[in-house]
Amino acid sequence: MNEPRKPIVVVGSINMDLVAHTHEIPVRGQTVIGTGFDTTPGGKGANQAVAAACLGYPVKMVGAVGEDVFGQALLDNLASTGVETSTVARVSGPSGVAPILVAENGENIIVVVPGANGKMDCAAVDRQAALIRSAGMVLCQLELPLETVIHTLNLCAEAGVPVVLDPAPAAPLPEDAFRRVAWFTPNETEAAFYLGSTSAPEQAALHLLDKGLKGVVLKRGAQGAYVAVAGGNAAWVKPFAVHAVDTVAAGDCFNGAFAVALLEGNDPWAAARFASAAAAISVTRRGAQASMPSRVEVGAFLAERG
Repeated sequence: MNEPRKPIVVVGSINMDLVAHTHEIPVRGQTVIGTGFDTTPGGKGANQAVAAACLGYPVKMVGAVGEDVFGQALLDNLASTGVETSTVARVSGPSGVAPILVAENGENIIVVVPGANGKMDCAAVDRQAALIRSAGMVLCQLELPLETVIHTLNLCAEAGVPVVLDPAPAAPLPEDAFRRVAWFTPNETEAAFYLGSTSAPEQAALHLLDKGLKGVVLKRGAQGAYVAVAGGNAAWVKPFAVHAVDTVAAGDCFNGAFAVALLEGNDPWAAARFASAAAAISVTRRGAQASMPSRVEVGAFLAERG
């Protein structure tokens, strides 16, 4: 009998996305007429959990939702995709929400209102310490209070559990936090935030690794992903050309799929190619969690693209 797979545990945010579609993103002071509106489950943590679960991997979510109308809808949606939600707390007040504007070319702007996510404190993480210690990998982002994220990193380091940290939205991190991260996955803007300037991906990766990280994935959209590990190995993973209609949660899709591929024994570059395929599929669909592809879809996409 095969040994049960250690789950991916996501410690992160759960939001309801309030998505307005427009011809173009308005500039400051400008009013534009929208072309559509949706409420769709989101939150970087929940998005990454759903991305991994849709690929058939066991996933458990550690987070919080409010006692408002969105709270139960968010839990129901997570459960429907296969994410275990028994470790998601219901707290007083509103759930997290994210008003989003999406233009016809796929560009977007997002405002995240934490709601229940802001009540995820260190004690909430400690209540799930046994689960976190049992994980094959833990996925974190920066939409929870920073002290909660740092506490999670410390707990994982003590237990020897690898962490994939998506530093979004970018926020200052203590220097010793980087040494507790297995994979750091910034986009171009986030990498520049942590380095203090914009530099070529190859140089950015080296400077980030110098902080004590074990591995870096620089997510560069249409340029692909640059994957580097401590010790010197590094290479580009080419992107897949698709017609993007909505780039919301593409990075989250990448992270969830990357974690799955790593835990299934792939090397980092093969894992990043698998994740790039999943993300490429996701941008051809509207919505955050609604855009996440299945294992069959990713397999077919890779077979077709060679």
